[in-house]
Amino acid sequence: MASINDVPAQVIIQKVAEQFKQMPEMKAPEWTKWVKTGAHAERKPDNPDWWYVRCASILRKIYIQGPIGVQKLRKWYGGKKNRGVKPEKHVDASGKIIRTALQSLEKAGLVEKHKKGGRIITSKGQSLLDKIAAESIPRKEKKQKKPEKKTKKSKKSAKKSEKKEEKDE
Repeated sequence: MASINDVPAQVIIQKVAEQFKQMPEMKAPEWTKWVKTGAHAERKPDNPDWWYVRCASILRKIYIQGPIGVQKLRKWYGGKKNRGVKPEKHVDASGKIIRTALQSLEKAGLVEKHKKGGRIITSKGQSLLDKIAAESIPRKEKKQKKPEKKTKKSKKSAKKSEKKEEKDE
């Protein structure tokens, strides 16, 4: 069985995002058309489906890192803020985007709250990612039968067979 670690992250995230577009629980909020992803970003995302990609990325991150909270996810999705002539500084990503994404994932039944804090993946979410990982790995072609080995003929026997073929023609 293929593991999620065997497949590149981009492949899994794109395929999960495509499935999220079909799910009514994962509908993008209205405000996603105008919002930046954090104080470090200068503009809104270029990808119109960025909401589904972010939700898929968060689901994958929860699957890999176990119970994880909003604050760690904010650090992960944050970036360097351009402060003009001053040195760049790390700024956390928007907490509202991450909280809303986690609430959507909970509503879909893919994530649940952990008793010690943070979120963990449910069996439904785990099976979704495992299924996509298994589909994404190219299967090895079935072993083909090896062709029969040609026996080496001596030069004399090769010449004899050639002469026979010439006579038959």
